[in-house]
Amino acid sequence: MSNLPAVQIDGLVKRYRSVTAVAGLSLRAERARVTAILGPNGAGKTTTIEVCEGYRKADGGTVRVLGLDPVADARELRTRVGVMLQAGGVPTTARAGEYLRVMAGFYAHPLDPSQLLAAVGLTGSARTPYKQLSGGQQQRLALAAAVVGRPELVFLDEPTAGLDPQARHATWELIEGLRRGGTSVILATHYMEEAERLADRVVIVDHGQVVASGAPAELTGSDGQLRFRAEPGLDLAGLLAALPAGAIAKESPSGHYLVEVSDRVDPQLIASVTAWCAERGVLARDLQIESRTLEDLFLELTGRGLRA
Repeated sequence: MSNLPAVQIDGLVKRYRSVTAVAGLSLRAERARVTAILGPNGAGKTTTIEVCEGYRKADGGTVRVLGLDPVADARELRTRVGVMLQAGGVPTTARAGEYLRVMAGFYAHPLDPSQLLAAVGLTGSARTPYKQLSGGQQQRLALAAAVVGRPELVFLDEPTAGLDPQARHATWELIEGLRRGGTSVILATHYMEEAERLADRVVIVDHGQVVASGAPAELTGSDGQLRFRAEPGLDLAGLLAALPAGAIAKESPSGHYLVEVSDRVDPQLIASVTAWCAERGVLARDLQIESRTLEDLFLELTGRGLRA
């Protein structure tokens, strides 16, 4: 296996007239790993992936996919890279099994189409025309088509969008199998649970730039949250004075309290919180020590406001 990364992006810039969609973004995705790219709508993640796929040309910076230029070397990359489209691209009258067999015929050593149909739960729909498949079934067929050629690298854009829990877990198992087989995966998703489960590395993008990257455990940190329930409306300014510097205390929703520290919750912190409550005659119920989730970090970095 080459020592070159699956994807190397340095200072990528992409503009659409007066709008800069990607503003100097840099990232590295290693071989045989799952790299998840997260970001709110309009953050630039889809544009970044489309440049990597060769569908759009960069206005600045460099992009290398398997060591090659995705535009100049598109012909060579075509048989080495799999791309899952979010929608469309399949003839509406093509039967699911027939379409996958045709796709397999473009590659020298494809996966067995029948086995792949079974892996994505479409064996019973093999003779069903694409237009008659449900949205979830179309999504699973697109995933199968992206990996049927045994690609070295596969781009998956929202692979479980609209899937029921059973289909989502089956898709996760397929992606995990790809990684075990040595395939590099670039995964764009809005599901934080999906990224936490699958990704070796997470890259969070906002306003066309990387705002955080690392292994999920590195990004979320250790057990740094203490949650408890008590009467609503406690004066948390007093609690903060009893906590270590840099600690955060907030009430959300009413009667539910969160204390967060940069490292981990230790016995001294628990004693400080419970002593503060006891001094005020407050019963702290359901104390729980938790890790910050990837969703917590995502919202902290990108905000809670809705994006268009």
